[in-house]
Amino acid sequence: MLPASSEGADGWRPLVFAHRGSSRTHAEHTLDAYLLAIEEGADGLECDVRLTRDGHLVCLHDSRIDRTSDGRGRVSTQTLAELDRFDFASWRADPPNELIVERSHGDERVRGRLLTLDRLLGVATDAGRPMRVLIETKHPVRYGGAVEAALLRLLRRYGLDRPDPERPLQVTVMSFSTNAVKRVHQQAPNLPTVMLIDVWSVPSRIGRLPPGSSIGGPGVQLLRAAPELVDRLHRRGHPVYVWTVNEPDEVDLVVKLRVDGIISDRPAYVIDRLRELGHRA
Repeated sequence: MLPASSEGADGWRPLVFAHRGSSRTHAEHTLDAYLLAIEEGADGLECDVRLTRDGHLVCLHDSRIDRTSDGRGRVSTQTLAELDRFDFASWRADPPNELIVERSHGDERVRGRLLTLDRLLGVATDAGRPMRVLIETKHPVRYGGAVEAALLRLLRRYGLDRPDPERPLQVTVMSFSTNAVKRVHQQAPNLPTVMLIDVWSVPSRIGRLPPGSSIGGPGVQLLRAAPELVDRLHRRGHPVYVWTVNEPDEVDLVVKLRVDGIISDRPAYVIDRLRELGHRA
C-alpha cells in the first residue's frame, strides 16, 4: 500500500492535491495555478491530459478549448503550435489584488500559456521538496490508447514510470476508464493507478476495483451517499483519494472517514482546515 499521508498529531493526515492547480484562485491548468499550489504547501498537483494532433500531451480538461481559452475547436485536431497561440487565463476574472503574484519560470512569462505535461513535470521536479503528480487521462478520445502510450513514454524519459522512494517526485495515473487503467498497469505494473468512481456500481459497493487499480478515487458526493465505501476499499488494501473537496463540511466528512488523499481547488484552505482539526503537515 502507498504511504497514506504526512503525519499529524495522531500519526495521520491525508495528502492534499491541488485540483488543476490552485484553481479557485487562478485559471485551471495554468502554470500560475500550479506555482501557487506549490507555494501554498500542497503535497501534490493534479492535472488532466489530452493529446494534440502532433502527439503532445497538454494539460486540459475539456475536449474543446472554447471554455478555457480565447480560441475554439477540439484539442485533438490542433497541433501544439496552433494551441499555443491562445490565451488560457483571461476567461477567468482576476483574483483579488493581494492574491496576484507576478511569476516567471526561467526567463519566460507564464501567465496564460498553454501548459504541457512535460513542462508541469519539470516545474514539479524543481519544487525543491517532495511532490506527487496525479495525471488523469481523459476518455473517450479519438486517439484511444495512444494517450497512455504517450504518457508512459514521457514518464520513462523522466524515470517516473515506477515508484522510487529516494526520488522527490512521484507520479500516479488516474482515469474513469477501466481500459485506460488496465493499459497503464500492463505497461508499467509498478506505477500506482487510481480508478476514479462517480457512480454507485455493484463492484464499488463492496470496495472491489477493476484489475490494475491500486487506489480508489470516489467523488465526494458519492461518499455523502455511501460513506461506508472508504472502509470497504481500505479493507481490500486500497488507499482512497477523494475529489473535489472544497467546502468545510466536505473536508470534515473526508477527515472523519480517514481518506488518504484530498483533491481540491482550494489546497491552502484544506491545509488550514486540517490544521484546525489537529492534523499538521
